[in-house]
Amino acid sequence: MAVWDLSVMVEELGPEAPALKVSVTSDLHVGGVILKIVQKTDIKKDWSDHALWWEQKQQWLLKPAWTLDKCGVHADARLCFTPQHKPLRLGLPNGATVSLRACFSSPVFRSIMGICRLLNIRHPEELSLLRPAEEKKKKKDTAQEELYDLTGVPLSAGIVQPEDKCKTILNYQHESGLGAVVTLSDGMPAHFAESPEAEAVYKMLSVSQPAPAPETINKLYRPTSVVEKAQVNSRWLDSSRSLLQQGVQENSKLLLRFKYFSFYDLVPKVDVVRLTQLYEQARWAVLLEEIECTEEEMMLFAALQYHIGKVSLTEALVTPSPAMDDLDFALQCLEVKMDGESSGVDMLAEETDSERLQAVLVHVQGHVHLPIQQMNLKGCEVTPDVSVANQKFCIKLLIPEPDGMNEVCLRCENEQQYSNWMAACRLASKGKTLADSSYPSEVQSIRSFLAMQRSVPGSNDAQTDESINTHSLVSPRYQKKYKAKQLTPRILESYQNVAQLSLTDAVQRFLQIWQALPDFGVSYFVVRFKGCRKDEVLGIANNRLIRIDLGVGDVVKTWRYNTMKQWNVNWDIRQVAIEFNGNVNIAFSCLTADCKIVHEYIGGYIFMSTRGKEPGETLNEELFHKLTGGHEAL
Repeated sequence: MAVWDLSVMVEELGPEAPALKVSVTSDLHVGGVILKIVQKTDIKKDWSDHALWWEQKQQWLLKPAWTLDKCGVHADARLCFTPQHKPLRLGLPNGATVSLRACFSSPVFRSIMGICRLLNIRHPEELSLLRPAEEKKKKKDTAQEELYDLTGVPLSAGIVQPEDKCKTILNYQHESGLGAVVTLSDGMPAHFAESPEAEAVYKMLSVSQPAPAPETINKLYRPTSVVEKAQVNSRWLDSSRSLLQQGVQENSKLLLRFKYFSFYDLVPKVDVVRLTQLYEQARWAVLLEEIECTEEEMMLFAALQYHIGKVSLTEALVTPSPAMDDLDFALQCLEVKMDGESSGVDMLAEETDSERLQAVLVHVQGHVHLPIQQMNLKGCEVTPDVSVANQKFCIKLLIPEPDGMNEVCLRCENEQQYSNWMAACRLASKGKTLADSSYPSEVQSIRSFLAMQRSVPGSNDAQTDESINTHSLVSPRYQKKYKAKQLTPRILESYQNVAQLSLTDAVQRFLQIWQALPDFGVSYFVVRFKGCRKDEVLGIANNRLIRIDLGVGDVVKTWRYNTMKQWNVNWDIRQVAIEFNGNVNIAFSCLTADCKIVHEYIGGYIFMSTRGKEPGETLNEELFHKLTGGHEAL
């Protein structure tokens, strides 16, 4: 076997050092090459995190038992011996930037699992990494961003070692399958207690940030059209490939964001960081007008932000009660399990109770005052269209049909009728009847939501509170429309409805209202459907695809995932093809993003729907890659 020289750059020798020449044979395995490199450098250190990166082929050589011949490495190859974990600057949903060590050699999906384990965020499958928008550099802008440094935290942070289990107050299995998080009695993960600096990082992660200055809101990019919203989604990284394969270099900046709007198993007791960052992402979506909301809703969002900002100064997101922790959590898990089961009592009560909700609703489109049809609402989309101030109480229903979705709009006469019917429609969409035990609580929840939108005059002191910076709580549209002295009384009127909420309840209520907005959770792409000559918009939500007319913004057609028979991508012509029940076929090419991103969105949402109800269930990473990876996963 011929001996030849392999050229290898070693980062530890410095950027100006010449490449090492290592004598190898084609049948030498990768592990043997690494041993020769380490011996030749004569540097004594832990090399266990290092691996070989093949620059020309843009791939890692991570299988030590494979020979150079099997890897396809020949004499012209230029390899780099480099750490797999490198510093990365990560922009968080709350606007802060944290520096940490991320894996540059694993698929991005696994890198996110490691990042979330470090930050103590459960369900990492809901998040992904986004490239920041390119910013024009200004000569006068020399301010350096503040970095929260976590690069010193060991890579094993968050994994419970056998000898440490006795120290664990809350031993909750992390869905990444990488171990449980060691959590102290105050709810803070142990690896944040190593130093005051690390503890400050945890506070930043778990406590809502102060309201931003109006100038800050105005300076940040705001999409003004659906096409600009579609451009944002072109920047998602590919979950199947590594950071280095996608051109991400050491100390680059990426954004960590919730990508899939399907938030599973949100438990305030163990999801402090997750809940806080989700609230921050929702808040910025409202402030930057990424999602549409009415003026009434904006005032309620502003009031909740004001309240959350005030109570965050004195109250923790969840007040720990060590004596009750395990019992409370066990009861929550039991409640989740029982919610999915139907009891014999409910079935017996169905005949007698199902008639209790009777009223003549107005079909808005036809202005008919008699019932016009019988509808099966299982699997339908139920969306509120409400304005308490204008006494408008409407319910929008998107009902599945073979060729898409049929839209029906119902109008109720008053709050009470609306609350009863809205609760009934929500239960019906899940295949439940009015006999279900959750019906009364659903009605009460809706009534509470409406009550928050009612104007309740407060005290004179509250109406003239000078400490509130109203322009920090509303989007630029309302900053321009109203003066601060006009906004103050309106926001404080809404504030009287939420002033008694705890911090946890206020955050959850903000998220509830955000998720009730008509455009919530829809990610946009400009596409060209097969056989059409004009560009259109495809909206991807957690349970459906939406075809939207680009010119007027109207919904043309809706298809639900549960009617999808099969789907695939022709990677040669970059075209997505989907077949639905009833011999409905669609195909389209993507104009504002790579079709891999669209493929990953659809596959990701299908994966989200497969998650079970068992607490601590291990994340099925293999299934995620099968559904999202495309040809690269095969």
